[in-house]
Amino acid sequence: MYEEFTQNRIAQLRMQNNVSARDMSLSLGQNDSYINRIENKKALPSLQGLFYICEYFSISPQEFFDEGNVYPAQLSSIIEDLRKLDKDSLEHIGAIIRKLANQK
Repeated sequence: MYEEFTQNRIAQLRMQNNVSARDMSLSLGQNDSYINRIENKKALPSLQGLFYICEYFSISPQEFFDEGNVYPAQLSSIIEDLRKLDKDSLEHIGAIIRKLANQK
């Protein structure tokens, strides 16, 4: 279960970032087919490899495994900015988010 999720999640994040499997592999210091082998279910990253992959995407391992979070890097960046706001500003932002979420 987690094996397939891990393989699919790497592919999803890579495509969102518009980077090739080869370029990502080389950026991680691996051979050029490293990510391709993972995505094609021929291999899994080691724990250390998974940490490097998370770092590559600027996300935490927790964000990586959060199935409900399709855009972990973007959400993490927004949350970081929200932490800087005061209570009133957060309430206003919350109202805007609820309005936008209900429009779907």
